[in-house]
Amino acid sequence: MYVLDTNAVIYYVKEDRDAVSVIEDIYTKNVPVYVSVMTEAELFGFPQLSDEEAMRIEKFLRTVSIIPMDSQIARLTGAIRKTHQLKIADSVIAATALFTGTRLLTRNVVDFKKVPDLQIQKI
Repeated sequence: MYVLDTNAVIYYVKEDRDAVSVIEDIYTKNVPVYVSVMTEAELFGFPQLSDEEAMRIEKFLRTVSIIPMDSQIARLTGAIRKTHQLKIADSVIAATALFTGTRLLTRNVVDFKKVPDLQIQKI
């Protein structure tokens, strides 16, 4: 099971060879793939997002489960942010991975390594 960081989705949608290879391999395993609602917000928040890119993101998001932020994830987010000084978005994504007991797929390994017990896979 995996949670995809925002950058993993961006690189996949932009057809980055490494991202496509890793994510397609995950899909062949037929395991759950999640994204945080924060990733969804970040993906659609880029000022230069074209209509074509937005459509590719929409198509991709139909292939994953989006995890909403509830009180448990919010409190875990707060603890991560307070303890490890991560940005709020990264704290939410890390909390989502810990809450779901999944591996986080990211290129932002340096920041996420600060969070103990977080399983990380570099894309």
